[in-house]
Amino acid sequence: MFDIVEGRANRITALLAGYFVLCVCLRLSVSTSLEIDEAEQAFVSQFLQLGYGSQPPFYNWLQYGLGAVLGPSLATMTALKNLLLFLCCLFYGLAAREIVAQQRLVSIAMLGVLTLPPIFLLAQRDLSHTVAALFAVSLFLYGFLRTLTRPSLAAYALTGLAVGIGFIAKYNFVLLPAAAVIAVLCEPGLRARLFDWRILVALAIAALIALPHGWWILQNIRSASEGTLIEMREHHAEGRLAQAFDGLVSFISATIRGSAVPLVVFGLVFRKHLAAIWAAENQWTRLIGRMLLICLAAVAVVILTVAATHIREKWLVLFLVLLPLYLCLKVDAAGIDARPMLRPFLLIVAFIVLGALVIVSARAIVQPYLGKYSRLSIPYETLADALVKREGREPALILAPDKMIAGNLRTRLRGANVIIPDDVATRSVATKTPLLVVWSDGGKAEPVLPEAFAAAMEARGISATTASPQVLSLPFLHGKPEDQYSFGYLWIDKAPGITN
Repeated sequence: MFDIVEGRANRITALLAGYFVLCVCLRLSVSTSLEIDEAEQAFVSQFLQLGYGSQPPFYNWLQYGLGAVLGPSLATMTALKNLLLFLCCLFYGLAAREIVAQQRLVSIAMLGVLTLPPIFLLAQRDLSHTVAALFAVSLFLYGFLRTLTRPSLAAYALTGLAVGIGFIAKYNFVLLPAAAVIAVLCEPGLRARLFDWRILVALAIAALIALPHGWWILQNIRSASEGTLIEMREHHAEGRLAQAFDGLVSFISATIRGSAVPLVVFGLVFRKHLAAIWAAENQWTRLIGRMLLICLAAVAVVILTVAATHIREKWLVLFLVLLPLYLCLKVDAAGIDARPMLRPFLLIVAFIVLGALVIVSARAIVQPYLGKYSRLSIPYETLADALVKREGREPALILAPDKMIAGNLRTRLRGANVIIPDDVATRSVATKTPLLVVWSDGGKAEPVLPEAFAAAMEARGISATTASPQVLSLPFLHGKPEDQYSFGYLWIDKAPGITN
């Protein structure tokens, strides 16, 4: 049954495409409710801005464009995420083809990307900006390695494009091209590529892409950094020494968790040749190995500098994604014939990724019957349909307490603008009617308008004193009928001085 994939990277590419299509289909069939990142994307994709807070805007821009063309929906968000993951694998394979001699090792490198936990597990649960950055990493690797093996103006331009995209995809991406430069300087045979005049073209393209958002950062430095720093200091420790210890322990733990699966998979498949692989070396293993070590060392320096105490493996995956390529280069340098290894490697990877996909998909269906409800169980779509049916038309404006409710309602009530109290991006949204105000406190709602909503309405010229809030209780998705989630809501058809 594996004859169709034997040694053919294009057939492996087709299998990868099929896997990501399956990911899209399962996500859409499991639940219409959104995870945290999905809800945030549905909300912020209403606006085209140079910056959106602590995350760069590249993924938001892509989502905004898709939403403008196809409308905001779970389908467009899921398709975008899995398309970027597929392109990550595709450009990773193209990068490997530049420096790996054996075609089967190119296929193994592409499959190796799927052994990273943030890709086969976390990305199928809820990731956004990291996915865009992974695409940028693979695009950079392809352009960068092509400038080293087949230098051309197009290769340098592609590298500059990837660096610019990477900067506006995830801020820690900048460590990768910096590490690449240092690693090349250590290789006399490759050093001349850094002093080629065409590198100026790469720098110009990268600057053109990065400068607009870079200007926004200068104007909003606190907004761009505060959220990430708070997350990195999630675990409080007394004193700089204790902070450094906790941060380094967390960093080492995240590195081990992020690299253990690919190391185990490669170790199992190539277990008879581990000694030869360990000893093998050439300029490409040195280059990629140095890049990986420099990136991780730079992260350790950042941890000590900002007194970080909590590191997640999804933050390191932009660098650990170099690991499958490095391992394939070691196998190639050892002169080991990889033809017999592709089948078992494919089997193990298929078991891991399909098993994780089944678990991620099944949890939203199985857990509710065990009395455990998650965000995917909350009946946002049912709420939207019930309100439209009860009121006879869709709202023109929705006021929600947070991005979770706001994003979920926007994917269903696409003709409405969605705003939340005290959000800067939504202050310029015109007040229209019908206005839907909706809230919930963990599935409990009282028929009393929250104070934050009353203030937000008054600021928009709508009196909250005559409002008559109501409560609507709805059954969870995939749950027991008697288990229900309650929303409070207020519907205003007309308000003095407000346009329709």
